[in-house]
Amino acid sequence: MYSYFIPSGKFTQFGSRESCQDLMESNVTEFVLTGLSQNEMVQQVCFLLFLLFYTVIVFGNFLIILTITVSPHLNSPMYFFLRFLSFVDICFSSVTAPKLIIDFQAKIKTISFVGCMAQLFGVHFFGCTEIFILTVMAYDRYVAICKPLHYTTIMGQRVCIILMVSCWAGGFLHSIAQTLLTVWLPFCGPNLIDHYFCDVHPLLKLACTDTYVVGMIVVANSGMISLSCFIILVGSYAVILLSLRTRSSEGRRKALSTCASHIMVVILFFVPCIFIYMRPSTTFTEDKMVAVFYTIITPMLNPLIYTLRNADVKNAVKKQWTKKVTEEMRKDPK
Repeated sequence: MYSYFIPSGKFTQFGSRESCQDLMESNVTEFVLTGLSQNEMVQQVCFLLFLLFYTVIVFGNFLIILTITVSPHLNSPMYFFLRFLSFVDICFSSVTAPKLIIDFQAKIKTISFVGCMAQLFGVHFFGCTEIFILTVMAYDRYVAICKPLHYTTIMGQRVCIILMVSCWAGGFLHSIAQTLLTVWLPFCGPNLIDHYFCDVHPLLKLACTDTYVVGMIVVANSGMISLSCFIILVGSYAVILLSLRTRSSEGRRKALSTCASHIMVVILFFVPCIFIYMRPSTTFTEDKMVAVFYTIITPMLNPLIYTLRNADVKNAVKKQWTKKVTEEMRKDPK
């Protein structure tokens, strides 16, 4: 005998293959999200807080994109990748943050089945693309510091474009695989997702079928991508740090300043991802707070980290603002 919860609120027991098949075909049309908190006062505080976070994400990352685009001095491969990283951060946070902010004002936080699958696709598409971009940025720093004489040859414009296209293509393939694995699962009820956005593990928990194989594929897909890229990043930065022993103190200072910002971003992004996806299809109460780090906190801190730790970006931002203020003063001398 099997027991399932029907959206109408009744339990049905059955043992025949026919009745099981009939029930599994009656998929739910929408899901209900629990959000980050059920306390109304906490939700109002979170509404203002996350609205501020999202504003900083959009403004900060857009400022980096604009600065790199218009500044003639920021034309190296590192800034080419940084511009795309900022763009991905805006897209990545926009998949979850606006819905989360709106839900803080809603009593029942619903999302349609199609909207849930679209959110799942977006989270994994932009998240995986960001993982690959951070890995490519580490390779760029490795070439720049360990092979400076061959840097312009190895990291030419054509190579940078190929690497960036590969990052987006890899993110798409990963995301489409995750989405297809989930979208064909039968969801018979209940439809309550213990999260603030649609993700693989909470959805697998609701599927009315055995999800062991799908869960292992998710670990092999999402988990291994996160872990393998993290190992590559740690290895590349270890090689970089070892190579700095033979450099001058000024060279070491400049290289460490650049790499430190990358390492901070890598830790903030990869550690939560590995915690979430490098395990079987299980959910913990801490998952929601951990997910906040890689969906909202990291995209918000990236502009601050790269601006405060990078003298070239800081100078370029100052020049842009100074130029803008000067132009405004010329237009209106009063």
